[in-house]
Amino acid sequence: MKAYFAGGCFWCVTPIYKIYGVDSVVCGYSGGDEVNPSYEDVKSQKTGHRETIELTYDEGNVDYDKLLDIYLANVDPFDGEGQFIDKGFSYTLAIYYQNEKELKLAQEKIAELEATSGKKTQIALEPFKSFYKAEEEHQDYYLKNPEAFEEELKSSGRK
Repeated sequence: MKAYFAGGCFWCVTPIYKIYGVDSVVCGYSGGDEVNPSYEDVKSQKTGHRETIELTYDEGNVDYDKLLDIYLANVDPFDGEGQFIDKGFSYTLAIYYQNEKELKLAQEKIAELEATSGKKTQIALEPFKSFYKAEEEHQDYYLKNPEAFEEELKSSGRK
């Protein structure tokens, strides 16, 4: 199974899912119409894409419901400008659903969060269109650049 979440900086959200038994996490771009955009294209805010992660998972290990819980616990769902220090459309939140079941689960989780917080979330729910894998230097950034990654987490306000 696959799931697609835009959670701000894709470097920052990648390792979280590996802790919870997701088979693979791929950094990339989703949501826009431009075919095969580059990191610079997306970062320039001109493509309509968001930094997105593609999760490959086995429902026997972790289900979509749990993936949504992990997602919501690791983003600021009320920030419509981006995430932490990363601002701009490409860093905004989105859940790209692939079927009615995923949409319904996401709607339920968001409604529950809004009810308990008393605030309106800023998470787009959009049908999945396409996913373009980011350049290799962005894959597993936290493993390739541990010191820079740690600094990114601290300076971003995520840690």
